[in-house]
Amino acid sequence: MKCPQCDQPDTRVIDSRPLTKEIGIRRRRECPACGYRFTTYEYIALSPVLVIKSNGTREEFNREKLMHSIQLSCTKRPVSLKIIQNIAWEIEQKIEQLGLSEVKSSFIGEEVIHRLRQIDKVAYIRFASVYHEFKDVTEFKEEIKVLEENA
Repeated sequence: MKCPQCDQPDTRVIDSRPLTKEIGIRRRRECPACGYRFTTYEYIALSPVLVIKSNGTREEFNREKLMHSIQLSCTKRPVSLKIIQNIAWEIEQKIEQLGLSEVKSSFIGEEVIHRLRQIDKVAYIRFASVYHEFKDVTEFKEEIKVLEENA
């Protein structure tokens, strides 16, 4: 593994632990050249899943991209990184359990919305506003009203 700080081609593993609920390993690494420490995550790549975007293009499923979009909606909210990781893991597992080689981005978006609704209402509204492309304040009000009625 190349050091992200100095590009030294060899780093050493100083700690490894399995990830809970996931098929993967967290490794703590150190660069012998500059002493920089960093963390890597390794996952088993089962079979590549393609995401069909709304414009019809396809791209490979990317857990990091999914986590980033969830993190944006959870900014300054009491939602831990662990919870965000679990949401991404659960969605990835659901796709694999269904045996899908291609999945629509709308399926992933609805899965995120379903989980955020249960975890944090503000993060849910933020994600839904981008995902559903709210045009004005009226759409926010309508979504909040539905959320309050179902509470």
